[in-house]
Amino acid sequence: MMIIAPILVGLVYVVLMSLIHEPHRRRFNAVMVAGAGAAYLSGGGLGIWEFAFTAVVTYVAYRGLESWTFIGIAWLLHTGWDVVHHLKGAPIIPFAEHSSFGCAICDPVIAIWCFTGGRSVTDFVRTRVVFRRARSTVQ
Repeated sequence: MMIIAPILVGLVYVVLMSLIHEPHRRRFNAVMVAGAGAAYLSGGGLGIWEFAFTAVVTYVAYRGLESWTFIGIAWLLHTGWDVVHHLKGAPIIPFAEHSSFGCAICDPVIAIWCFTGGRSVTDFVRTRVVFRRARSTVQ
């Protein structure tokens, strides 16, 4: 369950973000990953490195305002930072010991979606259903 639940969280994130229309979806996701990059600032346990990481992710997220690829890169950077925190730092949720591990599983799911261009899965499903209905009425 420690692996399945974070994957499901990533998939739910993708579905919910698909409800936002472009270009707002890309910009909103750039802001989200910038916020995720600052998640450990208040107690991640890695001192000055928390600020350095936040600066790097903020820059990459800024580039993500115009590029899904940069948003995907930022999510993968956050994945790496989650792994570091799971092994050496404090968890992202202080009272949940394995929360950084879960985040490290969830983030690549989101990154993969970003690398495919952050396409709307809800639009894809809607189009497929309408296309199938149209095909079945023609036959």
